[in-house]
Amino acid sequence: MGETQPAFIRRPPTVICYICGREYGTQSISIHEPQCLKKWHIENDQLPKHLRRPEPKKPEVVSIGAKGYYDLDALNESAWQSAQAQLVPCNICGRTFLPDRLIVHQRSCKPKTPK
Repeated sequence: MGETQPAFIRRPPTVICYICGREYGTQSISIHEPQCLKKWHIENDQLPKHLRRPEPKKPEVVSIGAKGYYDLDALNESAWQSAQAQLVPCNICGRTFLPDRLIVHQRSCKPKTPK
C-alpha cells in the first residue's frame, strides 16, 4: 500500500498592521490601514491628556532585489514593534494595555498586599 502525503495547504501571506498589530492579507492591508489610523485618532483624542500618544509612524519598507520585492518578515517585525509601542504600562501592576483599556483596567487593579 502506498502512503499518501497529507495535503499541504500554503497559507496566503499576511501583513501586520503597524497601528493595531492584527494581521491582514496583502491586498486588504491598504484598505485597513487608513481606517485603522482614523479610528486611532478618534480614540486617542478622547483620552485624558496624560495618556495621549504621538501618531504611530509606518515602518519604512526597504526593497530587496532588482524587482522591488521587500522582506515581509522584516516588515512584519517592524510593524509588530510599532503596534506594541502603543501599549501603556499600568502604574499599579506594570501590565501593558492600550490606553483606553488601561482606564478600564485601573478601576479594578489593586496593589498586591504583602502576606
